[in-house]
Amino acid sequence: MASAPGQQPTLSVEQARAVLSEVIQAFSVPENAARMEEARESACNDMGKMLQLVLPVATQIQQEVIKAYGFNNEGEGVLKFARLVKMYEPQDPEIAAMSLKLKSLLLPPLSTPPISSSIPTS
Repeated sequence: MASAPGQQPTLSVEQARAVLSEVIQAFSVPENAARMEEARESACNDMGKMLQLVLPVATQIQQEVIKAYGFNNEGEGVLKFARLVKMYEPQDPEIAAMSLKLKSLLLPPLSTPPISSSIPTS
């Protein structure tokens, strides 16, 4: 049941929570986990390569789940789903936590430079 172009499927908070849970579970399916690991290894923590290699795999995994809920089977559907989740984050702590978990599956941990107690002046 694909939605018409431009039409965004509507999900209740409970439905959004369930779909988000399914999406997260999809990343732990051995085949999907292997695909993500292979893409991450190929990207070597290079953010540009992450966008080229990891993001398309992650998008495909999400599409496989959300298409059953009326989101189109292209990148646009994933973006619409992400917007819907973002809309519910402030209202629902469980959705906010799952959204954070999903982001951690998609993005490598950011290495931050050490914070110096003194700022050099020139």
